[in-house]
Amino acid sequence: MKKILLTGSTGFIGSAILNELSKNYEICCLNRKHVKQSKNYKNIYFKSYDDLNFKLRKIQADTVIHCATHYVKNHEINDINKLSNSNILFGNIILENLSKMKVKNFINFSTVWENYDGIKDNYFNLYSVYKKNFSNLLKYYEKNLPNINFYNLFISDTFGETDKRVKIINVLKKNYKKNLTTNIISSKLYLNLLNIKDIINSLSVVFKNKPGHYNLVNNKSYSISQIISAVNKKNNQKIKVKWLSNQTIKERIFENKKLIGWKPKNSTIDDIVDVIKN
Repeated sequence: MKKILLTGSTGFIGSAILNELSKNYEICCLNRKHVKQSKNYKNIYFKSYDDLNFKLRKIQADTVIHCATHYVKNHEINDINKLSNSNILFGNIILENLSKMKVKNFINFSTVWENYDGIKDNYFNLYSVYKKNFSNLLKYYEKNLPNINFYNLFISDTFGETDKRVKIINVLKKNYKKNLTTNIISSKLYLNLLNIKDIINSLSVVFKNKPGHYNLVNNKSYSISQIISAVNKKNNQKIKVKWLSNQTIKERIFENKKLIGWKPKNSTIDDIVDVIKN
């Protein structure tokens, strides 16, 4: 990677990638809204998709890292426009301009929920349907742009110190600090959690692998009761929990290829505990 075009730079994954890679690479970020400029990277604002198409023609980058997404777990009718625009149209315009930008590598982040519970094309929600359709778009451009390397990286749930999303680890962290009780669906809920640090580390080895579809997931899933017990062992203050059931909830993960030279090193139960405590 020399010059990088990054999307989704204000989101959890994109901002972490930006903060790390901007130390060594020239990065250009696409944003729908005006954001604070930085000496470490360039922000390009676009006011419409026509404007985006026009501005992309003036950009040159050898690598695109596509993190932009709009996530809704349970959609309503008012979500459809954003889901479609963010997860399909925005990325499609970028794909259409890859040759003009002289791009050599395209890295996309998708979700294991495209193949929920390890079953191919078993969609968890509407969001995962849109992500699957974008994966299909990638296949089209792979075929028609053979000189560009396409990497589609499937990730499970993520966590990290800077994460502000309403996710179970963050809810536990917030309620732990306030000494509040957290309602959890089951004591036997298993989570496959990947530290954002490990996602960033994957980018240092991705090009040692052939273009294709790869899983970025933890080697081990932890039950939420294991995580809470580990926190409680290290602290006088205990996490307060109300278990709603003891039903086993453990998602299988569809087996895409694994990146050669990569394995999660920062996603142990101790790493999860440290994020909750800090």
